[in-house]
Amino acid sequence: MSIEFGREICGNLDTAELREWLVTNGIGGYASGTVAGLLTRRYHGLLVAALQPPLGRTLLLAKLDETVLYDHRFYDLHTNRWADSTISPHGYQHIENFSLEGTIPVWRFAVADALLEKRIWMQHKANTTYIQYTLRRATQPLKLTLKAIINYRDYHSDTQSNGWQMSVEQVEQGIRVTADADAVPLYLLSDCGSASPSHNWYYGFDLAVERYRGLNDQEDHLHATTFEVTLNPGEAIALIASTHKQSDLNSEAALKHRQAFEQKLIRLANSNCPLNTPDFPAWVNRLVLAADQFIVDRSVPEDPDGKTIIAGYHWFGDWGRDTMISLPGLTLATGRPEVARSILRTFARYVDQGMLPNRFPDAGETPEYNTVDATLWYFEAIRAYHKTTGDDDLLMELFPVLADIINWHCRGTRYNIHLDSTDGLLYAGETGVQLTWMDAKVGDWVVTPRIGKPIEVNALWYNALRTMAKFARYLNKPHQEYEAIADRAQARFARFWNQETGYCYDVLDSPDGNDPSLRPNQIFAVSLPESPLTLAQQTGVVDVCGRILLTSHGLRSLSFDHPQYQGKYGGSQYKRDGAYHQGTVWGWLLGAFVTAHLRVYKNPQQARKFLEPMANHLTTHGLGSLSEIFDGDAPMTPRGCIAQAWTVAEVLRAWLATEN
Repeated sequence: MSIEFGREICGNLDTAELREWLVTNGIGGYASGTVAGLLTRRYHGLLVAALQPPLGRTLLLAKLDETVLYDHRFYDLHTNRWADSTISPHGYQHIENFSLEGTIPVWRFAVADALLEKRIWMQHKANTTYIQYTLRRATQPLKLTLKAIINYRDYHSDTQSNGWQMSVEQVEQGIRVTADADAVPLYLLSDCGSASPSHNWYYGFDLAVERYRGLNDQEDHLHATTFEVTLNPGEAIALIASTHKQSDLNSEAALKHRQAFEQKLIRLANSNCPLNTPDFPAWVNRLVLAADQFIVDRSVPEDPDGKTIIAGYHWFGDWGRDTMISLPGLTLATGRPEVARSILRTFARYVDQGMLPNRFPDAGETPEYNTVDATLWYFEAIRAYHKTTGDDDLLMELFPVLADIINWHCRGTRYNIHLDSTDGLLYAGETGVQLTWMDAKVGDWVVTPRIGKPIEVNALWYNALRTMAKFARYLNKPHQEYEAIADRAQARFARFWNQETGYCYDVLDSPDGNDPSLRPNQIFAVSLPESPLTLAQQTGVVDVCGRILLTSHGLRSLSFDHPQYQGKYGGSQYKRDGAYHQGTVWGWLLGAFVTAHLRVYKNPQQARKFLEPMANHLTTHGLGSLSEIFDGDAPMTPRGCIAQAWTVAEVLRAWLATEN
């Protein structure tokens, strides 16, 4: 599908600043901004480098302030909002057109009869961003001036200059900026034109989205150099921002390489189409390109080419839960099983006391293991991989890891995670810890503690046991114990059914008893391959989720008639986290709902209809990608990450399921 806007969007700051673009480099780094060219987040920048791939993300190049001289008149093409709310200059008014070519954002600026085109992309597996300007139309030469606005800080923080002196040195074909003695240098290079060093702090950039999020909304950046070039019609200049001194500044060759890489991704995915069906529709191909943005390198000593999945942009790293949920959609549905294999092997090396890590901290500390469900999603990811590939070698390699996981859960592991011998269900949790995917916590306040026997955890446990029994039989290993534990769990799973309400309890045996809150977690007891519910119960779950929780972009995390329901997401961290799982809509849950609906009603055309609103959403927030969350109240405004791995993954997986 075409993602393209004219002046009706680009010339209106209120609409242009809400639409954000994203390009990535496959090692955790990225570039991102708004259609208007206006900074609205601390996370925006033309080079946010992953200095410790896939983490250690550091803002280096914030933006370029562009001015042109044409026919003796100056035109500002950039836009800034300052701390006093002043907009100056209004460069967005010269944007005649914005489009996405694959994942590459393209602007066309019209000044008089001249048309200047701008493109941004990143080099794969390098902290290198290309910003290319081409004079597509003119009747005389155009002088282009580019002021490089830079920084050097962790991408979560902000900068107040306080007299900070950086080293700005001229090098061949550009400038080298070194923030301090321990900093990685930033190279700003160009294939033509001249570069002049500068050192001028710009104070008080206003960050509107950070203000909405209750965070510091002002920042200073350094003007470090100015590039100037005169272009004749048809000529181009590329500015290259990199952590490495580039010897080859051929931007055209780099652009063709990037375009060929994206075309290859589309071909791979479409080769995965069911027989006798057409290629993926254009909007699904958009998701294929979006899927690649989350797949990044995570090198380990045993596998320098190891892979992992970034949970979301702009601020998430790689999380075990998100990775395992996302793996089938991001890799198997897109025809890239070798990536799935690498991820599964990479995470196997981090299994400890029968648990997958919840997340790898940005600063590279010891992984955190505070999750009960990530490890159980690992079984489902391996099942999906083996079903797709028939890779018996990997199954043999990972089977001992899986067996050890089952053993640890049966005898007990961290955070009071253990098999309850009285009913064969899995218990998890202790005071002050958030273990399920509903994991919001502010200080000591765990918003949804869900201590006890959460329904999705036990649906995953049952699915893992049945999967493990099948693996054991397939590999000619003892399977009877797994079958016996699964049989017991299935028999006692009936405890979850609330006859009075006609749907499942969310948590059994919590400190406050059984929790009857209507949440979407029960949908997994239907959507997973092995369901412990009867067909009538499965139908009841799908129907109640459809009537009460379903929206155009996912399922609400809590029924709208619950006294703790929060229909709007925003404000301080306390307010945001208080609403995060208390009514906020989650896009990734749409995949489970569609799979469950397909299972119960066996109507792929109808099930596919639930996915179609996501095609329109591709043009409204993170362009070409799908958001993390949405308000529970209409009009379900997108919030959170502009691009979320499991949302993209689950829509892809569910769409392919309806095709199959």
